[in-house]
Amino acid sequence: MTRNVLFLCTGNSARSVLAEATLRAWGGGGFNAFSAGSQPTGQINPFALAQLQAEGMPIDVLRSKSWDELADGAQMDLVITVCDSAAAESCPVVFGDFIRSHWGQPDPAAVDGNDADKAAAFAQAHMLVKSRLRALLDLPEHLWADRPALQRALDGIGQLQPADSSP
Repeated sequence: MTRNVLFLCTGNSARSVLAEATLRAWGGGGFNAFSAGSQPTGQINPFALAQLQAEGMPIDVLRSKSWDELADGAQMDLVITVCDSAAAESCPVVFGDFIRSHWGQPDPAAVDGNDADKAAAFAQAHMLVKSRLRALLDLPEHLWADRPALQRALDGIGQLQPADSSP
């Protein structure tokens, strides 16, 4: 079974794009990955693209888009918000018959400094995304049939940090 996963943020230029590209690269036939924003910037942050290219991940299909574009499209199985509520960033609210989980993380695009500082912030953000996606991909198949258990597992993944390996 292929599962549709939407990574949702405000600008759809950094964190959600890192997650979409990584799950596309790692998910095989088990996942379709999408990303969108409630207020998309209209362009992907160049540091996000550089980070993905440095890791050999395809970027040709990526673009910053509104979640409205997906509202009438693919039926989502899982919607993951990646905005940083700790920084008072507003997370989009979505409704539908899918599992929702919040995997908040700081926005690397908000980092001030020189290009090396910004590249380091994107590398750190991608490390966190990869840690969480490894845990998602490692979930046992039977969990997908048990919504409460799946919700707990996904919410636990949202608490993981890069050094962690399991929820």
